[in-house]
Amino acid sequence: MMQTPNSFRTHIAIFGKPNSGKSSLMNKITKQNISIVSPVEGTTTDPVKKAMEINNLGPCLFIDTAGINDVSCLGNLRNKKTLEIINQIDMAIILINELDFEEEFEFIKKIHDVPKVIVINKIDVLGQSYLNKLETKIFEKINLKPIKISAQENINIDTLINNLVKIKPYQETSIVGDLINHGDSVLLVMPQDIQAPQGRLILPQVQIIRDLLDNKAIVTCVTKENFLDALKILNQNLKLIITDSQIFNFIAEYKPKDIKMTSFSILLARCKGDIKELKKGADYIDKLKPDSKILIAEACTHVPLDEDIGRIKIPRLLKNYLGFDLKIEFSRGNNFPEDLTQYALVIHCGACMFNKKFMLSRINQAKKQNINITNYGLAIAKLNHMIDKIYF
Repeated sequence: MMQTPNSFRTHIAIFGKPNSGKSSLMNKITKQNISIVSPVEGTTTDPVKKAMEINNLGPCLFIDTAGINDVSCLGNLRNKKTLEIINQIDMAIILINELDFEEEFEFIKKIHDVPKVIVINKIDVLGQSYLNKLETKIFEKINLKPIKISAQENINIDTLINNLVKIKPYQETSIVGDLINHGDSVLLVMPQDIQAPQGRLILPQVQIIRDLLDNKAIVTCVTKENFLDALKILNQNLKLIITDSQIFNFIAEYKPKDIKMTSFSILLARCKGDIKELKKGADYIDKLKPDSKILIAEACTHVPLDEDIGRIKIPRLLKNYLGFDLKIEFSRGNNFPEDLTQYALVIHCGACMFNKKFMLSRINQAKKQNINITNYGLAIAKLNHMIDKIYF
């Protein structure tokens, strides 16, 4: 993997009315023709994304959205896609070009907790008197001084980027930084099952290996078959074992008692989610009843294979642990139900494809509806009677 995964990039979305210049701005920021530019309203349908690196801002993901209050025949669908982006973004750019910006103002209230920059675009064609009135009105109503640009003529784009740098929220991106010290020896036990892409490691493994290296750990990677041999070599200096949650029992049987053990999925849950809330959700498994309905949520879209962890293994573990079948439904990618009240529990994947903001939005959505939520790693630990023997 040669680039920062999108899940660890700062997500910055561009919002505004149709034909306000969002796509032109996206192209100027990224210096590529990523978004289609057209005078026809509604040209941008689904959100368009582009990953890039910006000095002092770091790895970013810029998102060009469909217009606010799109009234075209597909407007409702486009508006829904735009609103879905709210749960993912760390920062926002709002384009306001008209004196009547009530719709933009109502939208801004929906993202009141998101750091934002207000932008007046098209200053190359708007008169100075009009610009002065618009700037004054924006400041009076929104209490933010707008940045005046022309995406078409490439005016003040650097000023806009500098303002993004100033308001960037602090993000703690280290997955294991609080668990280890410089020079600690860490053993990763990584069974390469049918789910692993041919010739590659799965994303959580790659992310955690990189984070361990960034924190100056001494990293050893083995499969289950070489675990015991690795223990003999590393025993005296070993500080932490990270493994696949599906082999917790095997690792626990042979590892030294004083060595902490955790899983890739649990580490991601600590980094991206509310680990206390997810642990509470795992403990709620004991309260499930035969008529309980469960939602198993997958962040990525893939064709289920034999022994798929979400589709096959977790349902089987639930039945073996509880002694009865449950009603189980599944969701994939962004298709997460708005109404969770029909479910007794949500079991979410490790969300290696989501950024922290997106994963926390799902946890908070469940909390607001008084629905318990946990993740694969913690659920599997609970179902294997290992929840009190792992580090999280």
